Amino acid sequence: MKILIGGAWPYSNYKLHLGHAAGLIGGDLLARYHRAKGDDVIYVSGSDCHGTPITERAKKEGISPAEISEKYHNLFVEAFDALNFSYDLYTKTETDYHKSHVMEIVKKMYDNGYVYEKVEPQAFCPTCNKFLADRELQITCPNCGRITKCDSCDCGYVPTEKDQEGATCTDCGTKAIKKDNKNLYIALSRMQPEIEKYVAEKKSNWRINAQNETEKYLREGLRDRAITRDLNWGIDVPIAGYEDKKLYVWIEAVLGYVTASMKVCEDRGLNWDDYWKNPDSKIYMVHGKDNITFHTLIFPGILYALKDGIRFPDVIVSSEYLNFNDEKISKSKGNAKPVKEFCDEYNSDTVRFHLINNGPEKKDTSFNVLDYVTVHNNEITNKYGNFVNRTLKFKGISEIPQGKMDEEIKSLVLKAYDEISKDIETLEFKEASSKVIRLIEDANKYYDDRKPWVQFKEEDKTEFNNTIYTCAVLIANISNLMEPFMPASSAKIREWLKIEKATWNYIEVEPGISTENVDVLFTKFDEKEVIAKIKAEAKEQEKRRKEEEKLAQKEGAKLEEITIDYLDKVSLKVAKILSCEKVEGSEKLYKLMVSLGNEERQIVSGLQKYYSEEELIGKKVVLVANLKPAKLKGIESNGMILAAGDGDTVKVLEVDDAIKEGESIS
Repeated sequence: MKILIGGAWPYSNYKLHLGHAAGLIGGDLLARYHRAKGDDVIYVSGSDCHGTPITERAKKEGISPAEISEKYHNLFVEAFDALNFSYDLYTKTETDYHKSHVMEIVKKMYDNGYVYEKVEPQAFCPTCNKFLADRELQITCPNCGRITKCDSCDCGYVPTEKDQEGATCTDCGTKAIKKDNKNLYIALSRMQPEIEKYVAEKKSNWRINAQNETEKYLREGLRDRAITRDLNWGIDVPIAGYEDKKLYVWIEAVLGYVTASMKVCEDRGLNWDDYWKNPDSKIYMVHGKDNITFHTLIFPGILYALKDGIRFPDVIVSSEYLNFNDEKISKSKGNAKPVKEFCDEYNSDTVRFHLINNGPEKKDTSFNVLDYVTVHNNEITNKYGNFVNRTLKFKGISEIPQGKMDEEIKSLVLKAYDEISKDIETLEFKEASSKVIRLIEDANKYYDDRKPWVQFKEEDKTEFNNTIYTCAVLIANISNLMEPFMPASSAKIREWLKIEKATWNYIEVEPGISTENVDVLFTKFDEKEVIAKIKAEAKEQEKRRKEEEKLAQKEGAKLEEITIDYLDKVSLKVAKILSCEKVEGSEKLYKLMVSLGNEERQIVSGLQKYYSEEELIGKKVVLVANLKPAKLKGIESNGMILAAGDGDTVKVLEVDDAIKEGESIS
C-alpha cells in the first residue's frame, strides 16, 4: 500500500520543545509501523520559515528573518535527529522548489475561480504606516489582566474582535485604526457542500477532537479567508497587482505536504500521483489540536480548488496539548523543555516511549520529569532491559543455543502483532505501547517460571536451551514491536541477533549467533540526582517568575494623576539628528548633535544597543528641550530623546518629515 504521512510544520522561531514533539511523534510511529509492514511510505515535514512569528523573533534577536529561520531550522533538524524521527524529507518553506510550486498552485486556484479579490477594513498603524496582524496588536487581556498580543494570551484566552478595540501597535505603541485593505481570498464558502461530504465519509478515521472541531466550523458555515497579507517576508503573490504583498503563511505551509512529497518522488523516480490520486493509498496528517481546521477544512479546500483529482487526507491524527509539570508550556514561563537538550540529558528512546505512552491523545496530559524517570527505570530498564540482559548475557553461554520455540509463547507473540497493529491503525498509540509492555511482562514471567538458572545448574541441557531460545525469539519479536516506539534500542537488538530489518511479522532467531557483543540496553538514572536537579530548576523558575511579577507590578503601578497645567512645564520639540558617534568607553551611549531649527544641541543617549550610527542620522525625533543639563561619561547632554520599548526592542519616537525642526509638540 502507498502511504503518505505529513507531519505539521513548526514555526522556525524557537527551539523545538517537548510539547511540539508530543503532537508530532505519532507521524514517526506510523511511518516506522507501515515500513515494517512492507508498505511504501513517504513521510514528510519541514520548517515554516515565513510569517509574523519569524519577523518578530528576528527583530528581537537583531538579525534578518532569513537568518533567524535558518538558525532554528537547523536546530529543528538536530532535535528531530535526537528523537530519531525518520522523515523521508524534512525541508523548509524557504526553498526555491517549495516557493515556485506554491506560486504555480495559487495561480491555478485563481485561474479556476476559487481565489478572488476583496476589500475589507483591517487594523492599521498610522505611525508605522502598515497593516497589522493579530500578533502585532497589543491589549490588556480581559481574562488575566496582563499585557498580551491579540492572537492569544499565555493564560489561554483568545481575544475577540471586540477585545481588540483600542489595541495598540506592538512596535510603536500607537493606537491602531481601521483602514480598507485589498487582499485575495479563497472561496471556502462555495466549497462547503463538497467539504461536508468529505468530512462525513472520513471522520470516523479521525481523532474525536478533529471530528468535533471540524463539525463546529461547518455548523457555523465556512467563511472565505484571506490568502495574502502585507509583509515583506514570505512567498510572492503570483497575481498582478499584488507585488507589494506576500502569501499568508498558513496557505503555503499546508502546501508543504504537496511540494515536499513532490520532491521526494522526483528524487527517487516515483510517481507522485500514486500517493495523492490513488484511491488505494492512505494519507495521514499529524499535528496538534490548534491545527485541526487547517487540515480538515482549509487544506481540502485548497486541493478541491485545483480541480486535479487530488485526494483529501484520510486520517487525521490530532493531539491535545502536553503540559509540563501540570503547567501550560510557555516560553515566558521558562518551562518549554527543548527536545535536543532533554534527549542529550536522558535517553531518546525512553523519552519517545513516555511521550507516546503518556501522550495527549484524547485529553491534555502533563510531562513530569520524575514520572518519566520512573518509567525509564521501572518499566523499561527493569522489565525490558533486564529481560534482554539476563537472556543474552546468561553466564555460561556465548551464543544462541539450538532450542525449540514454546508454542504457547509463539501464540502470545502472534496475538500481540495482531492487537498492536489494530491499536496503531485506530490511533490508539498509548494502548499499543502498553500492550508491548504487557508482552515483556509475560516474557519475564515465562523466564521466572522456567528457572533457566536451575535448568543450567542441573544440566538439563534440552530444557535450558528451549528456555533461552524461546526468550531470544521473544526479544527479536519485541524489538519488531518496539520499532515504532523505541527505534534505537530495537536497532541494537537487530544488530546483536543478526536481523536485517524490522518487520511486522513473527520471526525466529538463528541458533549459533554469538552473544559476546551484547551490551547493556538501558541504564538507570539516579532518582536523587534527578530530584536535586528538578528542585534547582524549580528554584530558578520561581526566581524568574517573581522578577516578572515585580516588573509587571511596576509597569501596572498607578501613576500620580496630573492636571493639564503640569504639561506646560515640559517643552517637547521636534529635533533632527545631524551626527552620531559612540561614546568612548561605553557600550550603550551615543553622542548626538541635533538641530532645533535655530540652534544645535549636544545630546547623550543610550541608543547604541538598538541603532547603528547610520540608522539614527537624519531621523526627526521628539526632544525634551528644557531638561536640566547633565553629564554622562563626562559629556554634557542638553535634553533627552524620547523612545519606547520593552528593553529588548527600543524605538525612538519619530515625527513626520513635513514637521519642521524646532516646532513645539503639544
